[in-house]
Amino acid sequence: MEDFLIGLFLATLITALFTTRLYRLILWYSLNSLTLALLALFIGTRLGDHAMIVSGVITLLLKAIAIPWILKRLSIQFQLARETRPNIEPYYAIILIPAVLVFTFYLSEPIIEMIKGDANYVAVSISSLFLSLLLMLEHRNIAPKIIGFLTLENALFLLGTTATEGMPMLIELGIFFDLLMAIVIINLLFRNEEVEI
Repeated sequence: MEDFLIGLFLATLITALFTTRLYRLILWYSLNSLTLALLALFIGTRLGDHAMIVSGVITLLLKAIAIPWILKRLSIQFQLARETRPNIEPYYAIILIPAVLVFTFYLSEPIIEMIKGDANYVAVSISSLFLSLLLMLEHRNIAPKIIGFLTLENALFLLGTTATEGMPMLIELGIFFDLLMAIVIINLLFRNEEVEI
């Protein structure tokens, strides 16, 4: 089940890289967060880690439901362009994404010896970090950049979950607090985008 959820996490991220509509990008972010929440719940149940289960529920409520709803509401309120054409042409992205995946599998080999997590899970987590950065860089509009940043948070959470077989609750709460601060900044950025338009 963990293999399926991590594969689904990576698949939603790769699909988001090829998405050209803002609402679909928000939907793919929501599905990405949903798979992350289910993974945290599954690992927490398997390990008997109540903190991981709580963080999975918070991820489900906050990242998979609340944040996509807020993003969609703000995009309607500020009348952002729904077309989000990436700067990187699709045929370049088709070459770039597998190259990132192969590179991260080689990059993760020395890291595996220092941690107790599964090597493939760590490699997928690190590749998700790079792909999230690519999502941030390939768009000019602010909304896809924000979604790329939020996906980067998801990738960091996945890395912490898979590499350490669960993180301390204090670290998870710190990540969620950072995410809430990011929502405040997102609101300000949307207002600036409206002024520029």
